[in-house]
Formats: sequence, structure tokens, C-alpha cells
Amino acid sequence: MTEILTLSIGIGLAIGLLFAELFGIAAGGMVVPGYMALYLSHPLDVAMTIVAALVAYGLVKLFSPFLLLYGRRRTALTILIGYLVGILIRFVFPDTSIFFGQEFQVVGYIIPGLLAIWMDRQGLIETIATLLIVAVIIRLVLIITIGEDIIV
Repeated sequence: MTEILTLSIGIGLAIGLLFAELFGIAAGGMVVPGYMALYLSHPLDVAMTIVAALVAYGLVKLFSPFLLLYGRRRTALTILIGYLVGILIRFVFPDTSIFFGQEFQVVGYIIPGLLAIWMDRQGLIETIATLLIVAVIIRLVLIITIGEDIIV
């Protein structure tokens, strides 16, 4: 698993950089597309991670009029809120199979926060669409390089 994760993140860095240079939009951070590419076979995990990022984004927007949130403080708070939302989802819904008949969870711990940062910087639709496109490309490159046996 570690080798596949390392390869996925490396490919994600290269393809994410290419997208940023060609189109001027980021895919939700540096490591996010690589992680998401590994979880594309679990679409509910991807959806739950995007939902957690949307909640974190919304909470930061909600707090913005009351707090001075710029620069590092905004970044740190967004990642912290994304982390807490992910932990809250894991705590409130420990057995998620009751919803759709299968288990699902938030991908990673800081992934929702990183995704929320880019939603805040460049927009919701742009970030989510670019993330999914880049993740699919990474997944295709992984399938070509190591075969179809990508198990998370």
C-alpha cells in the first residue's frame, strides 16, 4: 500500500502541476488528487470527503465576518476545521453501512481541509471538477503502470 500511495502522490504532483500550468486551476492541493485517485473505486468515500470539505468551507465562511482570517491563520483554521469535521463524521457515524449498505468514510484526516482551502481560493465547482478530472487521470496512469490491482 505504501508504494502505491507514494507512486500515486508522485504522479498526482506531476499531473496537478501540469494542470495548474496549462489551465491555471489547482486540483485541491498537492497530495489530494493522489489520495483521491486511490479511492475512486470507493465513490462514497470520495463523496463523503467532498461533503466534509464543503462543511469545512462553509464553516470558515461563516466565521469569516467575526474573526480576522487571512493568510496562515485562515489556512490553519480551515485545515483544523476540516480535520474536526472528518473526526466528527467518523465519531457520529461509526457504522455507515446502515445508509447505503456498504461502509464509507472520509479519506484521510487533512484532505477535507486542504480541499476546502482550494474551494475558498478558486471556487467550489472549479476545485471539485479539477480534482475529479486529475484523480481519474492519475488512476488511469496507475492502471497503465502497475495494472488493475489497485487495492486501498
